[in-house]
Amino acid sequence: MQPRARVPTLSDVESPTEDELERARALAAGVVAGDRTTLARAITLVESTRAQDARVARALIAEILPRTGSALRVGISGTPGAGKST
Repeated sequence: MQPRARVPTLSDVESPTEDELERARALAAGVVAGDRTTLARAITLVESTRAQDARVARALIAEILPRTGSALRVGISGTPGAGKST
């Protein structure tokens, strides 16, 4: 079994490049428009452990957060097979 990749923290993540900011803006526009494919890509990006993805994910969340109104963010964790999806 391979060791799990360490998830980058905010202090590990550099500022996003202009290209990364543009990618985040494009993803945010698709999510806000209700595009399910873009939403799936955004979720995958936010869950990624790659430092490059973490920069884009942080920019994506910053772009979407002001449009969430009074929505709450909920994190569900648990062991594999525990039923987190249901």
